[in-house]
Amino acid sequence: MSRIDAKFAELRAAGRKAFIPYLTVGDPDIAATGHIVLAMDAAGADIVELGVPFSDPIADGPVIQRATDRALRGDVSLPRILDLVRWIRDRSDIPLLAMSYYNPLLSYGLERLGRGAADAGLDGLLVTDLTVEESGPFVETVGAAGLNTVFLAAPTSPPERIAAIAATSTGFLYAVSRTGVTGQREALSADLVDFIGLLRRSTEAPIAVGFGISTPEHVRAVLSEADGAVVGSAIVQEIERAVDDGCGGTEIAERAGALVRWLRGAAEARPA
Repeated sequence: MSRIDAKFAELRAAGRKAFIPYLTVGDPDIAATGHIVLAMDAAGADIVELGVPFSDPIADGPVIQRATDRALRGDVSLPRILDLVRWIRDRSDIPLLAMSYYNPLLSYGLERLGRGAADAGLDGLLVTDLTVEESGPFVETVGAAGLNTVFLAAPTSPPERIAAIAATSTGFLYAVSRTGVTGQREALSADLVDFIGLLRRSTEAPIAVGFGISTPEHVRAVLSEADGAVVGSAIVQEIERAVDDGCGGTEIAERAGALVRWLRGAAEARPA
């Protein structure tokens, strides 16, 4: 059982749901990323998504694109990211999921990636632009190393394709809340409840919802139906604001942790 599997089992036994923050590795720098992850852990995050910077982030909106650009200017690479995972793992047992595009992973080498990621203490990989139909070599190699392979299910996917995605995804199934790129939105899709219901009929695995989740109200609504909520752009934007305010690494981590604590706490608060 991976740390991701164990975390969802622990939360289920406690009658709770997963709060999963995302950040771009290397924004504003590698050292700061490590401290941000620890601050998120202390603030109540259950799993952390580590965004692997890529030069053509087609699935991401402007907030994460800017973070990616800042990270790439700092020469972030997969070896440095795995070193960061080792550093975090020496200090925390929080489950870590890397979210990447396929090109950096393929260029690095799948076997090398599987061995290195498992040795570093990474728990799983989500490849944004890898279709389930073309995922065989990736799933076989990475799965053999003991890592979860998480896949995205979109609202536009037909039921037979959702079944294939659900059968291939391990750890949890990532439900894309709406079509389009990542980024904050004022309201969730009106069809989200029906979409989660469709996914429930296709898998017994936990379901986490991401893309556009940015407020306590969003998180609360998602967690009333799904097993986890992923918040990315709102957190990345808070990091960007802290950088623009001239904050150092410690204060950036404190601000990111405070946002996670607020979102998690407000989402779980029961109405008076």
